[in-house]
Amino acid sequence: MHTSIATVSLSGSLTEKLTAAARAGFDGVEIFENDLLASPLSPEEIRARCADLGLRIDLYQPMRDIEAVPQEVFASNLRRARHKFDLMRRLGADTVLVCSSVSPLALDYDGLAAQQLVQLSEMAAEFDIRVAYEALAWGRYVNTYDHAWRIVEAAGHPALGICLDSFHILARGSDPRGVAEIPGEKIFFLQLADAPLPAMDVLQWSRHHRCFPGQGGFDVAGLVRLVLAAGYRGPLSLEVFNDVHRQADAGSTAVDAHRSLLLLQEAVGTAELPPPVVPTGVAFAELLTADAEPVAAVLAALGFTRTARHRGKPVDLWEHGEARILVNTAADRREGTRLAAIGLASADPAAAARRAQALHAPVLPRRRAPEDALLDAVAAPDGTELFLLAAEEPQLHAWRGDFADLQDTPESACGTRVDHLALTQPWHHFDEATLFHRGVLGLDAQESVDLADPYGLRRSRAVANADGSVRIALTVGAAPADETVHAAHIALATDDVVAAARSFRAAGGRLLRVPGNYYDDLAARFTFAEGELEAYRELGILYDRDAGGTFRHCYTETVGRVFFELVQRDPGHHGYGAANAPVRLAAQHAGRLLR
Repeated sequence: MHTSIATVSLSGSLTEKLTAAARAGFDGVEIFENDLLASPLSPEEIRARCADLGLRIDLYQPMRDIEAVPQEVFASNLRRARHKFDLMRRLGADTVLVCSSVSPLALDYDGLAAQQLVQLSEMAAEFDIRVAYEALAWGRYVNTYDHAWRIVEAAGHPALGICLDSFHILARGSDPRGVAEIPGEKIFFLQLADAPLPAMDVLQWSRHHRCFPGQGGFDVAGLVRLVLAAGYRGPLSLEVFNDVHRQADAGSTAVDAHRSLLLLQEAVGTAELPPPVVPTGVAFAELLTADAEPVAAVLAALGFTRTARHRGKPVDLWEHGEARILVNTAADRREGTRLAAIGLASADPAAAARRAQALHAPVLPRRRAPEDALLDAVAAPDGTELFLLAAEEPQLHAWRGDFADLQDTPESACGTRVDHLALTQPWHHFDEATLFHRGVLGLDAQESVDLADPYGLRRSRAVANADGSVRIALTVGAAPADETVHAAHIALATDDVVAAARSFRAAGGRLLRVPGNYYDDLAARFTFAEGELEAYRELGILYDRDAGGTFRHCYTETVGRVFFELVQRDPGHHGYGAANAPVRLAAQHAGRLLR
């Protein structure tokens, strides 16, 4: 289908917004009036610029506070409208968005609203322009789509139709099934936005917290199916008011936006994409560092053994049970130590790569020797490289052939594997990361949670496959330059976290110190076996329990921008210790100040 995006959804000047939309693959744009007013280009020049970029101007918006007003006010409104219609003719736009009035002068009289919209539509028809009437969720008297449709139906003018907006419909909890009663030819435009489900004033919710379809909690796909079933054949257009998007790079935002529409079209059956290939496991995690010594010390204390070295690159392989860590020392010293790549087992890496490319995540170019294994990798929004590896032996470990053995692989340590990975996102990529991991990788997303840290709130959202063999926690939070805030971490599963913590400490490892007040609170909340709580207090082990069982975990100190977590989880527990995150974050911050 024809795809479009409102210029208000992107940052920058109007020229920058148009360029970003075109490069991302959109077919058209909605020109937001403020963007036009602030542009040095004339309407004719904007029209020519859009034509050069292959963009159609699908909508001009918004025209506010027009209808159901006293006659003297409406006369002034018509004068204003004539000027706008003349501008639209110069611009080459044939549809105008008219929002339901929020004016204190508006009257609660549907008959007057219909009569005045007819007069407006008569004038619009003189300019070959259509009027799309939209119910704002905070409209003074008209604030639901079915009310707006009753007025449009009563007016009965061929140049007057309705604009349906997923946010305004779903934010008010309106039943979207009524869309089926609207003739498709009278649905002049469809605007799409998702949103999280907070409790706040609907106007503030709308102006600051909308997001692209698939990033929030609305059933946008369900609404689109109903609109298409009603016979709508116009654009799928995004109108997203979001403070983050207004500050982020327009190019990456436009790519994220277009990806959301591709996934939405897949969901409603109007576009066919290569099907998702859900990863089945974590083959390795790669750390990039200029100084391997601190990383090697932590890995050795955790029980890892350096078993092999890459034949042509400064990369060492460390193994412990089913967990494998690559340590790449090709980093710039100024970058510190960071989690750079993840190897994901896939039932069909080639098909997974095709889906990624179809969703604007191209396979990354890679320097390799002729004898190196052919591995495809795509970049997550935060820059982490995701390698796609065949899940079946011997292909799963074909990459292992690029390494020369240094010593025999140690016997498998029972239960030691990667439980989950936690990736800290740049502040403007959190929602994009969620959509990427859901859409490109086919992972399921849990609800977003807020975590308190010494600087305020952080957001976290976990994505995982069905059996939990791939779990990734995505977090974001605005904070000063503290490496613990921006650190990623690797969580290692163990069958006995107390024994693992003692072994780590005995080998010279340093565990995160947890305040004694935390354990006093645990004693008040839970009942423990004799000596159990004391062991947790001694080792800095955190504890959580829910209906699915218990979750015990502790953390190493941070090396650069990476730390490790030891995890013992009951099979029925699917959390990540969110209840303990404020204590952990505060302890990490305090530990940094003491160093």
